[in-house]
Amino acid sequence: MRKIHPTAVVSPKAEIGENVEIGPYAVIEENVKIGDGTLIGPFVHICGYTEIGKNCKIFTGATVGSIPQDLKYKGEITYLKIGDGNIIREYVTINPATEAGESTIIGNNNLIMAYAHIAHNCRIGNNVIISNCGTLAGHVVIEDFAIIGGMVGIHQFCRVGSYSIVGGCSKITKDIIPFSLADGHPARPYGLNIIGLKRRNFPSEKIKIIKKAYKILFRSGLNISSALKELEKMEKCEE
Repeated sequence: MRKIHPTAVVSPKAEIGENVEIGPYAVIEENVKIGDGTLIGPFVHICGYTEIGKNCKIFTGATVGSIPQDLKYKGEITYLKIGDGNIIREYVTINPATEAGESTIIGNNNLIMAYAHIAHNCRIGNNVIISNCGTLAGHVVIEDFAIIGGMVGIHQFCRVGSYSIVGGCSKITKDIIPFSLADGHPARPYGLNIIGLKRRNFPSEKIKIIKKAYKILFRSGLNISSALKELEKMEKCEE
């Protein structure tokens, strides 16, 4: 059974799933799709061609699907696709893609904390945490299980690798490798997220391989091309 507060403005053309709750003064526009069991808090605005999965929670004042903050955008039909089980906290802003037919994509089971911004064409994996006031420019990719600290700024087209942690207030201008701990202005890797890997039940043998690869890249004194040749000689693992 749906619960829609009488002050909410919900387009009759919007597709609202079963057991969805929509709070006071929320606005749901006509091209929106909301999956079963999702909770929409007070004053939330969901607009554009936005699709939200099942069992998400979107808190007060979030704006989801408003037009991209990109001067190239001229009104093309673009999309925002959000998976299942996501938590989107207060006053988060998430934009769809810029180019016609393209999408901003957010996976499953992510936590996006208050006042974070996810710009056009971003790709967020699964089980990601973006802390308060984290700011992602266009075309940023955040891979699975990455953690972005508070007030981190990420330059457009940068990638943050899986299982990595970026320290608060960092400035990211280049890709962050998977499994790493990164921090600074600009952010640089300074070690591996060993505790995180153990918590995710990585076997010790795989952790040893990751450590060896990290040492070749950052502690051997080799340039990138030479380091890559050494990596090719290593034992491979799925990660």
